[in-house]
Amino acid sequence: MPDFAIHPTRRFVVLGGIATLGALASCRSVLPTAQGGGASQAATRHVAAIRGGNSLSALAPDAKAEAAALEQARFMVVGGRMDHTALAGRDFVSRMKRNRIPAPAAENLAHGRMDLDRLFAMWMNSEGHRRNMLDPRFSRFGLAYAEESGDSRYWALVLHA
Repeated sequence: MPDFAIHPTRRFVVLGGIATLGALASCRSVLPTAQGGGASQAATRHVAAIRGGNSLSALAPDAKAEAAALEQARFMVVGGRMDHTALAGRDFVSRMKRNRIPAPAAENLAHGRMDLDRLFAMWMNSEGHRRNMLDPRFSRFGLAYAEESGDSRYWALVLHA
């Protein structure tokens, strides 16, 4: 079994309703410890190199986008699967609305044992993920992860205008 996986990216325009974390907490007694805080700052160099190498402006780290990414990473740990829709139908659109992320927005997900170099290399070698990273409409990003076990992580990257 491979030690990583990537999920095809889906694009959404922020429209949906509001959902809460409270309902998720009933699925398991404890949500995973918040981890990956500050991952956006650590990834700034990677994102700038990718965008700059494609004649695009750098993206600015965004606290709201990082909070939305961390929320999704934690949902994936609790659910034990990589998916843009979390438990009980908590979808990308709802999460963006709840975190006040403006449209257009996109999300890249990954799972496995990897550092930032490998993570961004995987995304750049995937057509949909690459398209999101190089979308000229985006100006901000947030990256976060939550650990599943050992050094295996669920990663989420939120990009927006």
